[in-house]
Amino acid sequence: MRKKIWARILGGLLAAVVLIIAGVILYLRFVLPNVPLQDISVQVTPERLERGQYLANHVCVCMDCHSKRDWERFSGPPVSGTLGEGGEIFDEKMGFPGAFSSPNITPFNLGSWTDAGIYRAITSGETREGKPLFPIMPYFAYGTMDTEDIFSIIAYIRSIPEIRNTPPRSNPAFPMNLVLRTFPGKARPATKPSESDTIKYGEYLIRASGCIECHTTAKHGQIVKEKAFAGGREFIMPTGLLVSPNITPDKETGIGLMSREDFIRRFKGFDPAIYKAPKLGRRDMPSIMPWMMYAGMTKNDLGAIYAYLLSLPPKNNVIIKWKPLN
Repeated sequence: MRKKIWARILGGLLAAVVLIIAGVILYLRFVLPNVPLQDISVQVTPERLERGQYLANHVCVCMDCHSKRDWERFSGPPVSGTLGEGGEIFDEKMGFPGAFSSPNITPFNLGSWTDAGIYRAITSGETREGKPLFPIMPYFAYGTMDTEDIFSIIAYIRSIPEIRNTPPRSNPAFPMNLVLRTFPGKARPATKPSESDTIKYGEYLIRASGCIECHTTAKHGQIVKEKAFAGGREFIMPTGLLVSPNITPDKETGIGLMSREDFIRRFKGFDPAIYKAPKLGRRDMPSIMPWMMYAGMTKNDLGAIYAYLLSLPPKNNVIIKWKPLN
């Protein structure tokens, strides 16, 4: 008799657990994400087009992921005529929990989107269809940018030439396909700091540029915040393992001995007007850093980024940047 009672109790508990799990899955699957759309209409002005072009191509480097890149050449320069067409793949081979594809952001795809929908996708990570975006697009950072800067990006991408291209849909692996639905959240925009406040302005640009994403160790596609900017993120390339460098002001393993002028010169040396990316040999070290895009930043902005990085706590972290395949 007691065995039957305990069996019923255990059966009831098991059924309750199953119902709870099913309820959580259904909630994640059909309720989240649920970031409300704002009442937004972006007026296109010459000033916004100019600012948006600068941000999208040289600071936030939206076109880094949303265009084709020539990976046979150093730094994967964008392929002419592919601006915004999408299709870059980030998958398990690169350490991501699934296969994620950058969408087409030319008017071919976004022409039917509202400004409010584009704003939500950029700053909150929720698409027009209510699906979550994987934060390889750093919408957590974009959601803290000045609203006017995001409006400028929207105005600019509305203006780029239409390219008829439909990349494959992203396919997050289980359980990331469910966990991902908890990521999108309301934007928390902040006013862009004055350029005279160099460190604060540099911090703003660092967030907008997504430097922390590549220059921080990651687990399961998510950065380890305690190791921010200390490098160590691994990228599996066709010819070997690429590891991001330490950009904290550590004097032994970071940029502590680099002057402001050297830092700026390092970027400006990749200006496409004077630099042509060489083809890579089988054992040559590649780079995922979009040097030729960041080279378009102003010296003032690069100097502010340098000032912010120098204000961070130094972290000693020895990095072997390149491990070619045998």
